[in-house]
Amino acid sequence: MLVVFGGLPGTGKTTVARAVATRRSAVYLRIDEIEQAIRSAGIAAAEVGPAGYLVANALALSNLQNGRLVIADCVNPVRESREGWRVTAARAQKPLLEVEIVCSDTIEHRRRVEERHSDIDGLTPPTWQSVLAHEYSPWAEPHLVIDTASLALREAVEIVEQHMNL
Repeated sequence: MLVVFGGLPGTGKTTVARAVATRRSAVYLRIDEIEQAIRSAGIAAAEVGPAGYLVANALALSNLQNGRLVIADCVNPVRESREGWRVTAARAQKPLLEVEIVCSDTIEHRRRVEERHSDIDGLTPPTWQSVLAHEYSPWAEPHLVIDTASLALREAVEIVEQHMNL
């Protein structure tokens, strides 16, 4: 199974995705880490474009074909990035669960963004202004929505795991 977490920075998607991956001993693919590695290698100075998603989809496909559960952690902001994950799951002939993480409490969301410290060497966390300006298209496809403003981490993980077991 491929479980793809999407959502704006600061919503809690990495926290939830990492917790699910740990509980399930899954392969964990974090776009921020892949993109920063590309920048650190000197391949791209700032904007890596779709490269991080292309690398992550390739890694996801090979792991899915090896029978592994794969958790992808990414903003997943546009139709094209979401379609890439669908194609990957279809090519591997594995089920796909798409999870959008939101934080409906704007004050809490802003606090998380502004107090955030990067756990990735060389990566500068986004500012609140950059989060507000981030390209993010509404999801047209059916998907699970988790609001971290109203759920504890344990509850969010349990909801995702319930949907994984359907």
